[in-house]
Amino acid sequence: MTTLDIRTLTLPTQWHLDTVKDQAGDLKLGVWDLNGAPEGLSEAEVEAVVFHHPAGEPGKQRLSTLPNLKLIQTQSTGYDGFIEAGRGAAVASAYGLHAGPTAELTLGLILTAQRGLDRFARDQAEHAWRPFTSPGLLDRKVLMIGTGGVGVAIAERLAPFGVELTRVGTRARDDQHGHVHGVDELPALLPAAEIVILITPLNDDTRGMVNADFLARLPDDALVVNVARGPVVDTDALLAELQSGRLRAALDVVEPEPLPADHPLWDAPGLYLAPHVGGRSEALKPRLAAYLREQVRRIANGEELQNVVYGGRR
Repeated sequence: MTTLDIRTLTLPTQWHLDTVKDQAGDLKLGVWDLNGAPEGLSEAEVEAVVFHHPAGEPGKQRLSTLPNLKLIQTQSTGYDGFIEAGRGAAVASAYGLHAGPTAELTLGLILTAQRGLDRFARDQAEHAWRPFTSPGLLDRKVLMIGTGGVGVAIAERLAPFGVELTRVGTRARDDQHGHVHGVDELPALLPAAEIVILITPLNDDTRGMVNADFLARLPDDALVVNVARGPVVDTDALLAELQSGRLRAALDVVEPEPLPADHPLWDAPGLYLAPHVGGRSEALKPRLAAYLREQVRRIANGEELQNVVYGGRR
């Protein structure tokens, strides 16, 4: 149970502040996108921050300089780097808010790759009628690595497509959705996987998990789908497989990010690329507003916080 005595809070935009201000009670609020100085508060006063994700790594570095920081509230499911940046501050994620939108994009990427929708779009622009037979999604063997909220949402949306889904988590177990294989079983599972979906958190165990050995175990023409974090995949190893034409990939996240304009990934054959937009659906904004209003109400009243992933050093 995590409750904190917090008297000040910054929010990244005026919209965020206006959304929560009637729930803030005696909290002193400010606007801060982690560039420049906070509006309405000094940095020394700041005890809680709703993180502005466009601030990126420089924004995390600003957090590490705050002398009285007690809580970082992310607007993302992932929280990689925030525990370190907070230097003892508690961290709460926005777990669950991005599940539906990210699952939608995941299915969109897979269907584009498996049914050639990108080719149809190009043909339409050229006024060219070029029918062809595509691999499709029906009856495909799908291996999904990651069993959190986004993974559950993806699995639910895959079910009507008649795939054979195998789920992999940190350890083997059974849950309400069936059997979960352990990550130690991957060497035996990869050779049968026609589509691999990555939706793992980024940590020491998953960083670079999809390396040359991992990729070499996949069958020819397999599709690697990354909607987790870019560093889960060894970019050079994946690029080598794409350039050889042996594997395909559909990526919403990459390493490095944003992808430099001269990076060879842009021109890699068999690659379907989105610019990290998994959660960017209009459906997210009202869900985020409801979540932040409840979280701010709890902060103001000293109640147990939602989605705490790190309780901080007391």
